[in-house]
Amino acid sequence: MEQEGKRRRFAWEEDENFLRKVEINVLIPKKIREKARVECKEYVDAFTECCSSSGIGMVVKCRKQNTTLKACLTKYYHDPEFFEMCKKEYLEERKNFRETGIKQKDLPATQSKSEAT
Repeated sequence: MEQEGKRRRFAWEEDENFLRKVEINVLIPKKIREKARVECKEYVDAFTECCSSSGIGMVVKCRKQNTTLKACLTKYYHDPEFFEMCKKEYLEERKNFRETGIKQKDLPATQSKSEAT
């Protein structure tokens, strides 16, 4: 029997840089997609505009915009430096959450990240 007050420590509790599979395969890629859409904003806007003005014919009419958008997004999806940047950002957000209990998205828009710590 375990002593009272002691409990088994998980790997993610011991090492603040440890990433679970769900973080590597789901959460960090989600952050990559969000940031890539911001980086490729001009292509996203062009594709959105084309789709909204083309109606049902958008499949044929917006191929060029779709191709350029996919090329831009794919560039970020496969960039190891971009992955590392997003991973560091995710680890920082997770660290802040563990310290404060406040999710990053729950912070007021006027409050900066440095004020949250």
